[in-house]
Amino acid sequence: MSADPQESKPQAPTTRRIEALDAARGLALIAMATYHFTWDFEFFGYLEPGTATHGWLKIYARAIASSFLFLAGFSLVLAHYPTLRARAFAKRLAVIVAAALAITMATAIAVPDGMIFFGILHAIAAGSLIGLAFLRLPPFVTLAVAAGAIALPNLYRSEIFDAPALLFVGLSEHLPRSNDYVPLLPWAGALLIGIAAARMAGALGLMPALARLPKGPGWLRLAGRHSLLVYLLHQPVLIALVYMISIIAPPQKPDSIQSYLASCENACLAEGSAADLCNRFCACTLDRLQQQSLLDPLQSGAILPDKDARIVELARECSATSQ
Repeated sequence: MSADPQESKPQAPTTRRIEALDAARGLALIAMATYHFTWDFEFFGYLEPGTATHGWLKIYARAIASSFLFLAGFSLVLAHYPTLRARAFAKRLAVIVAAALAITMATAIAVPDGMIFFGILHAIAAGSLIGLAFLRLPPFVTLAVAAGAIALPNLYRSEIFDAPALLFVGLSEHLPRSNDYVPLLPWAGALLIGIAAARMAGALGLMPALARLPKGPGWLRLAGRHSLLVYLLHQPVLIALVYMISIIAPPQKPDSIQSYLASCENACLAEGSAADLCNRFCACTLDRLQQQSLLDPLQSGAILPDKDARIVELARECSATSQ
């Protein structure tokens, strides 16, 4: 007897749209917009540096990314199990890849230090390709691979994956700077869980029940059906709104020393260093920057930290001292 009920009797393609999934995608978009709104307020100086990337907001951001990937995996089964509709898949993939490349190019110009080279759209595109290999596998196999994908970055990392061409994998020892970094590991795990959940729902005959779930308001379902368009447009609109607010009510100018220490320590912690080491390193670099009158030019953007030999040298010296 087959371990998977669907191996002996393939599930028929779902012809009735599950509108509750559109509503769920719409809710994920709202959550994403609220998070990005917080990020924008931080970017314009209304919030302390690191506010959007630490504490509960960091957990919130991860939950949002997981929900998008889960829904992408679930939808992959609805659209392409048991028969892959190759043309429709290729067309959708091409649109997502084009949008991902557009995000990369736009951020490379606007925020080169935080360029999005492998964000949520890149992860959905790559994860969808990987997901094709799991569409017909037993769900328990998919869940086992998903668990491995989620656990592996916590168990193994190597400098080999610090190479720029391998940063998308997610096993690098030093996290790259990016405003949206969603590597395959562990994030492909969320998409695979979505595939397994859809397969199990089909095997248990739950798809008709899912189709009868509350649909939510029409505008929410509409946003969910056009999630890619909403994703591409929402941030320019939010940034423009915060920019207008900054003209009417400019943020208070932060204390340069506290601003530097907060930014330095957040960046250091994001790379996986211990808190006490980060405190020593940032205090050391602050002292050296003030001695050489480099703090103000650094914070104004007149000099770039990875381009100026003086800053590279003092960072190297402080790194050795703080150890």
